[in-house]
Amino acid sequence: MESGMISVDKWSSGSQAYFLTHLHADHTAGLSYTWKRGPLFCSRLTAKLFPCKFPGFDLSLLRILDIGCWHSLSLTTPSTGSATTVFVKAIDAHHCPGSVMYLFRGEFGCMLFTGDFRWETTGNGVESGRAMLLDALKNETLDTLYLDNTYCNPRYSFPSREGAAKQVVDIITSHPAHEVIIGIDSVGKEDLLLYISRTLNIKIWVWPERLQIMHLLGFHENFTTQTSLTRVRAVPRYSFSIETLEGLNTLRPTIGVMPSGLPWAIKAVKGNRNLFGSCPSASCLKKENSSKDSTSCSKTRNLEGDSARAKRYHEYIYVVPYSDHSCFSEIQEFIELLRPVKIKGIVASSSCYIDPSYYFDHLCGTKQAFWRINRKLENDEEVCAVEAAETKPAAEVTSTATRRKRRIDQVDVFGIRNQQNGIQLTCMQSNEVVSRPSQPARAAEILGLHNPVGSPLAVSWANGF
Repeated sequence: MESGMISVDKWSSGSQAYFLTHLHADHTAGLSYTWKRGPLFCSRLTAKLFPCKFPGFDLSLLRILDIGCWHSLSLTTPSTGSATTVFVKAIDAHHCPGSVMYLFRGEFGCMLFTGDFRWETTGNGVESGRAMLLDALKNETLDTLYLDNTYCNPRYSFPSREGAAKQVVDIITSHPAHEVIIGIDSVGKEDLLLYISRTLNIKIWVWPERLQIMHLLGFHENFTTQTSLTRVRAVPRYSFSIETLEGLNTLRPTIGVMPSGLPWAIKAVKGNRNLFGSCPSASCLKKENSSKDSTSCSKTRNLEGDSARAKRYHEYIYVVPYSDHSCFSEIQEFIELLRPVKIKGIVASSSCYIDPSYYFDHLCGTKQAFWRINRKLENDEEVCAVEAAETKPAAEVTSTATRRKRRIDQVDVFGIRNQQNGIQLTCMQSNEVVSRPSQPARAAEILGLHNPVGSPLAVSWANGF
């Protein structure tokens, strides 16, 4: 497809139509309430949540695509000026509310952009998801797959989300005298919170903006902003740190649960010791896999002796492998089903990035093999860089990762996203901005976990979702 026709999760000028996969911040960077560059296509649920993310946005620009239905767009081919028709189908990505993949067909061939997605091999919707994809392709060749390669590494293996949710419930019930905080984003992990609420027959505290989203999603009975009604609270993920938990434990016994696919490493971050700021290094991953008895760089303790189980990273903190992204085996199953000609990863900023074609080109068509040969030297250099990073100091690893990132093919049409996103907390009563608060008592107050006045303070995210 020529540049200048459509853009997916990319918001600079120059396209005739724009597509949004979901409302997470790394996919909306560049969007704002003043954005007016063209029609914006999204799912019905994303459109419903849009005003929460972008108050004041011109909603007349939104074009709703119903999931599972073909839609046609009349566009102009930039190179010739001739009219052309592009067909698009939105398919549930099972990542967060409203998230979709986009399948495009036209004179350029057939392309699928997954956005962020979870392709679980068991559970509700698995068979219907397969059937929808295969029916949409109708035995046509998938020329290009733009793939969520967040966990495109054999080291990553996750349980089903239901299985991980059971682990969270087990942690909560094994600490009956503790307050519990769970780190989440402003959209996503709703199924986890609902599972906890319904299994334990409790309400879960959320901050006011999150409660508004829960109500828009139709969840009215399971969540509250009254701290006195529950001991389980869902808090903004980037407000979750060792220091905050240590501060809360000076007030009352408290544990933290972080549902995440990444095996985060504990390290000080400018004195704040925030657990959840970056991807683990290659050396960290190597040590974790080399020996069950050795001390890994993250100093984790496996609770059940199973890599797919929750881990205790700190006296007060558990990390549960609850992921809204596909793990390696699920990515492989997805590619085996579709057999694309060419694969391109959409995550380009991970320090442990590996081109998905390195693992999966043998599952692709002949054109992919030719493309792989043409890029053999470049890919071999990338793999060597990953291996070399395991023995280099941290500063050199960062430099190597940066150089490797610059060699990745840049896609003009489809957005290549960053994995990390900064965030700030704002106390709505005082307009005080706190970035990963370093004072435990103040952090607890802003999170609504401890407030002498008796009512939780509102929390807003200056950088959005």
